[in-house]
Amino acid sequence: MPAPSSDPTPTRPPGRTVITFGTFDVFHLGHLRVIERAAALGDRLVVGVSADALNRRKKGRDPVFSEGERLAIVAALKPVDAVFLEESLELKRSYVERHRADVLVMGDDWAGRFDDLRDLCEVVYLPRTPAISTTALIEKIAGAV
Repeated sequence: MPAPSSDPTPTRPPGRTVITFGTFDVFHLGHLRVIERAAALGDRLVVGVSADALNRRKKGRDPVFSEGERLAIVAALKPVDAVFLEESLELKRSYVERHRADVLVMGDDWAGRFDDLRDLCEVVYLPRTPAISTTALIEKIAGAV
């Protein structure tokens, strides 16, 4: 039996690990499509779900569904292998390192913002699903009440 390693850094899982991030509030087809497209770029998909506090700072409002509910929804999706809570946009490098990601996938509305991570992994910006927006859905629902 081999001696235990003293290296605290876990080894990279076999295959390509893809990481992506999102709020995933009021889950819709656009969310599903980005997860499916991200999963297609590798063998393992890890998803960071934005914390409620991060959403308040980023969007100026609370999500409709709590972070716990959103984590559960995303974790239940077939293409998703692991989920975690994203506390800060500034920790992307740390998240990529921690999850040993080979590919970072972001929506093209973030194009160029994470190019500095190319020393760690491939960075891919995917086009958003046209005519689908969580904010627009929330406004439509609120207007119907």
